[in-house]
Amino acid sequence: MGPPARETEPADDTLFDVDFLDITPASGSRRQHDSQQSVLSDQNSLNGAHHGSIDVARNESIENDLEGEYDPFEDEGNWDHNRLNTNKNRSDLRDSKVKGAGVFSRMADTVKNTFRSNTGSSNGYRDIEMTDFNASSGGDNYESSRNRFNIKILFNRYILRRPTQAEIDGTHRIIHMNDRGANASTGYGDNHISTTKYNAATFLPKFLFQEFSKYANLFFLFTSCIQQVPHVSPTNRYTTAGTLLIVLIVSAIKECVEDIKRITSDNELNNAKTEIYSVDEGDFVQKRWIDIRVGDVIRVQSEEAIPADIILLSSSEPEGLCYIETANLDGETNLKIKQAKPETSRFIDSRNLRNVQGTINSEQPNSSLYTYEGTMKLNGKDISLSPGQMILRGATLRNTSWIFGIVIFTGHETKLMRNATATPIKRTAVERIINLQIAALFGVLIILSLISSIGNVIMSTAGAGRLPYLYLGGTNKVGLFFKDLLTFWILFSNLVPISLFVTVELIKYYQAFMIGSDLDLYYEETDTPTVVRTSSLVEELGQIEYVFSDKTGTLTRNIMEFKSCSIAGRCYLEKIPEDKGATMEDGVEVGYRKFDELRTKLNDPTDDESTIIEDFLTLLATCHTVIPEFQKDGQIKYQAASPDEGALVQGGAELGYKFIIRKPSSVTILVEETGEEQVYQLLNICEFNSTRKRMSAILRCPDGSIKLFCKGADTVIMERLEKGYNPFVEATTKHLEEYASDGLRTLCLAMRVVSEEEYQEWNKIYNAAATTLTDRAERLDEAAELIEKDLFLLGATAIEDKLQEGVPETIRTLQEAGIRIWVLTGDRQETAINIGMSCKLLSEEMNLLIINEEDKEGTKANMLEKLRAFDEHQISQQDMNTLALVIDGKSLGYALDPDMEDYLLKIGKLCKAVICCRVSPLQKALVVKMVKRKTSSLLLAVGDGANDVSMIQAAHVGVGISGMEGMQAARSADVAIGQFKFLKKLLLVHGSWSYQRISVAILYSFYKNIALYMTQFWYVFANAFSGQSIMESWTLTFYNVFFTVLPPFVMGVFDQFVSSRLLERYPQLYKLGQKGQFFSVMIFWGWIINGFYHSAVTFIGSILIYRFGFALNKHGEVADHWSWGVAIYTTSILIVLGKAALVTNQWTKFTLFAIPGSFVFWIVFFPIYASIFPHANISREYLGVVTHTYGSGTFWLMLLVLPIFALMRDFVWKYYKRMYVPEPYHVVQEMQKFNITDSRPHVQQFQKAIRKVRQVQRMKKQRGFAFSQSEEGGQEKIIRMYDTTQKRGIYGELQDASADPFSDENYVNIPSDPFSDENQTHSGFPEENSSFIL
Repeated sequence: MGPPARETEPADDTLFDVDFLDITPASGSRRQHDSQQSVLSDQNSLNGAHHGSIDVARNESIENDLEGEYDPFEDEGNWDHNRLNTNKNRSDLRDSKVKGAGVFSRMADTVKNTFRSNTGSSNGYRDIEMTDFNASSGGDNYESSRNRFNIKILFNRYILRRPTQAEIDGTHRIIHMNDRGANASTGYGDNHISTTKYNAATFLPKFLFQEFSKYANLFFLFTSCIQQVPHVSPTNRYTTAGTLLIVLIVSAIKECVEDIKRITSDNELNNAKTEIYSVDEGDFVQKRWIDIRVGDVIRVQSEEAIPADIILLSSSEPEGLCYIETANLDGETNLKIKQAKPETSRFIDSRNLRNVQGTINSEQPNSSLYTYEGTMKLNGKDISLSPGQMILRGATLRNTSWIFGIVIFTGHETKLMRNATATPIKRTAVERIINLQIAALFGVLIILSLISSIGNVIMSTAGAGRLPYLYLGGTNKVGLFFKDLLTFWILFSNLVPISLFVTVELIKYYQAFMIGSDLDLYYEETDTPTVVRTSSLVEELGQIEYVFSDKTGTLTRNIMEFKSCSIAGRCYLEKIPEDKGATMEDGVEVGYRKFDELRTKLNDPTDDESTIIEDFLTLLATCHTVIPEFQKDGQIKYQAASPDEGALVQGGAELGYKFIIRKPSSVTILVEETGEEQVYQLLNICEFNSTRKRMSAILRCPDGSIKLFCKGADTVIMERLEKGYNPFVEATTKHLEEYASDGLRTLCLAMRVVSEEEYQEWNKIYNAAATTLTDRAERLDEAAELIEKDLFLLGATAIEDKLQEGVPETIRTLQEAGIRIWVLTGDRQETAINIGMSCKLLSEEMNLLIINEEDKEGTKANMLEKLRAFDEHQISQQDMNTLALVIDGKSLGYALDPDMEDYLLKIGKLCKAVICCRVSPLQKALVVKMVKRKTSSLLLAVGDGANDVSMIQAAHVGVGISGMEGMQAARSADVAIGQFKFLKKLLLVHGSWSYQRISVAILYSFYKNIALYMTQFWYVFANAFSGQSIMESWTLTFYNVFFTVLPPFVMGVFDQFVSSRLLERYPQLYKLGQKGQFFSVMIFWGWIINGFYHSAVTFIGSILIYRFGFALNKHGEVADHWSWGVAIYTTSILIVLGKAALVTNQWTKFTLFAIPGSFVFWIVFFPIYASIFPHANISREYLGVVTHTYGSGTFWLMLLVLPIFALMRDFVWKYYKRMYVPEPYHVVQEMQKFNITDSRPHVQQFQKAIRKVRQVQRMKKQRGFAFSQSEEGGQEKIIRMYDTTQKRGIYGELQDASADPFSDENYVNIPSDPFSDENQTHSGFPEENSSFIL
């Protein structure tokens, strides 16, 4: 049976979505979706499988979960029957708005209809996100979501009726180059960015909206209004209003403090330095990022971040080339090549930039990262612009000395920020439960008020004859009933603790402070502490069931290291691990030899392996697309589009074969042992692509021979080996399996000697293929197949994609804690699987379920086949732990369709790990939102790049890593950490503590109010339902403000149900939070019923004790009503403080101060207050009460008997639970109490051996390869542009050497002394940017 229809899916998570701004009719929404679908189609054609198709017409906004066929907030003022007509255009709609009802009636309708949004949800999580669900299809999500409560915009739209900027702009924008004055009149935004939740205009409405979406605050606001009605309130009319005001002020201060942190973080970025061209100065001047304007020309130096979306004008490299790293945008580690237009690449002298005059007809700002259309009009000539000239904010310039670019989008109009959303207002699962239970308590309160009101009416009617002194005759019974209803509402209103939310806010804020102060979560290398940017979510850290993680920069460092190599059947390593020395097994050498031994063999002409080693190292030094860059200290830095290739060349250099010069037609290597420079003529390059999975270089060696060097994945190399003589295949295969089991990225290296005749014949075929106009790529691949045959296997290499410290241990621990980990990465499948193995997300016994299809039908058939297999084999929990899903971005795009996402989620839930490869930033967010919408689990997303922002904000808890890819993710996240490994303690320790502490604090807060204030209800049966209060009104208020405020705060901040060490030692304890062990509806009402029980014990016990104990030893005086009330009040305080003592797990000096100290405080406070304040006309009821209370033996006896009797049940229940049906944490508490050590036998060595055997078997079927070159082609053309012996020009530019590759006039003789003074460049740029290359 297929998945349910879309219309039957559960409603979204949005509580309220007040949208005063959206006036776009449904047809407009559809047109936007169609436009976005077209954009994504273009994107897919440009990027192949990497960016799968996504049906954005599903209203899957990154930042909103609303679903429906139309926007319920469109044009609320027009109520004719054609309001949903998709054929009506925007202008018709605006006209109808003018003719409609008045401004205030329309706004009232808008607010009214706000509450018609879907509010039901099966999800345990709610958030308030200020954005339209169609925003992702074309609008600026960030700006629109921030502007929902922007007073200025609302005033302009609804009062002044001014059109929006989008209505003015139309479909394109005109940018005047180098003309700030002309651009200023167009109203383009500046380059500031803001990730704050509020601003001056939106703070009040958004804050009030957030606070009054809590039912408790609405309840107290209503109660405060009732108290102002004359002759209704039995208490002081300002007690509730004053307390509510304090609660709101404290919450506002907390929100301001957290937002100030965001402002500080934003200011660091806005004030970063950049170089902007000044027409007046005729040169670049250093200014701040925030000073950049549309149309400005800026200069970006190597290794600097791009401050705005720019069009590339020129660069220091040949033909206006530059290399861009976009890992911060799309997660891909390979460098992208951008190239300026020939008409602008000549602008290399800053003095000539004043001649850059003209306009750019540009598309409007949008969120598509991979498309751009524009036309530059320069000197009367139209120049088309494409994504090849556009460099996005957030990218980093690599391997290029400098670039000039013209700014087209700034600030929140940049594509990076268009993919972000405003900081959402998130609500936690615990808060949602509280909200619902408070609504239930409202029902209880109404029932109590009805009982009391009906009782008073009956008493007034039936008992009128017995109460003549009350003059009840002629009283309107209906009026009396409703007046009594309000009176009892006020009297019982304290059933809901008004101090609860301010207490919880303070607890959460202090918990966040302690997380930030934990030195175990401080990353010393970058001086980065953990920062909790949204403290209201701390308890969610203890209930996470899914972690969605980025790979690059989050799990890995994006640093490749040449780790080992296998040459001629022998394995070499720099440092041999213990018990890993070379030994012979079944005629095959296993284990490692040292690199020193390799060098010895290389330099020994009599050694049979010397020639093989020489060819191996020569291949490393020559078969690549790397460019050498000479540093000032004499070292060579290898600049590569792929970090894998750079690591291979660096490995060859460390082993003695140093690549030093690249020319258009040759490469030069230096053999360090002999000092000989060898020049290899570069004849042909057969480029790498994802189909070939290999790269070949055909070289003429110094001795005149022609050799083909080939490197690639083992699967493609092995099948092209010569069948006759290849003695090292078995040993190399064994080593490849060993490498793969260690999570290393492998490559096979092979070669063959090509005769002159064969080469000349083949070269004709190759040249014909290279010049054909039809199917050129396929023809070139076919030509390469003709010569890449009969290869001789030299060996293999192993590269380590270095993980962040502690990643494997963290992942293993999180999985033991019951957390499912999904990795969402922009890298290719082989790379992701390799990293999954090395970080222990994937293990050797796992079976990989691969979904990598080219169309929707294939993807659906693949998933259904897997589901049928699951059903047929009855998968057990043990089997699930051996399954891992790997899905490609293209297949994922299809799988996220409404009719298939249920299949995807079902397979994902059956697997222990999920890896999504080649995914776009939008797909990351859609995956998170799909799981969030379809399950009740709490989700955490962690990443470090701008491409992770939408995913981070879509999850319940977003964690940003302040890492190598910038601070964008950390700025947009709820929690910022320095390393992935910190997640372990953040979740298992601080998360568990926070969840347990918050749960107990909330439950206790409700309990203590019920325990005291329910005595008021029991009293109505004794006072003829008159509404008389037992206790004085200000004393009732002080109960929550002074005398019971500290216990929940101290328990919420300092209590530890299990120590940090044991929580990390037993990660299974984390499942307590996932199961709701400490807070649920049943637990909540258990505490409420216990409060009712204690209030009944207190009231009935006081009646029985004071029944014969009113007489005082004071000349016949008796205790009055207020003395009895003080006795009940004091007893209730002692009982609730005793309950706090019973539920406290750890006693500290703070606990002693809070629990016994609070009781002592009341005992001392009361006589002082009751003796002084009545004379100031405050609490006059206490005149003379102190002596009648403290002087009574009955009072002290009651304090001794009733608390023991009331708490006896709690003590017995706690004893029974711990002794006979203990929870897992009870057992661990006993271990902690008596310091019992866990002495389980260690079998790691045995388990490791078993894993190794299984892993080798699995690796024969699945092995990745270390090759990440660009698949866009053109690599040969690019490297033939470079001559690293060529001098740079006076502006640091490097000319295209391929224009005359055999001319010597541009060459300088640097091989003999490449670092002599005469070879240094002399440009106007700093020394560190005067490199020979890229």
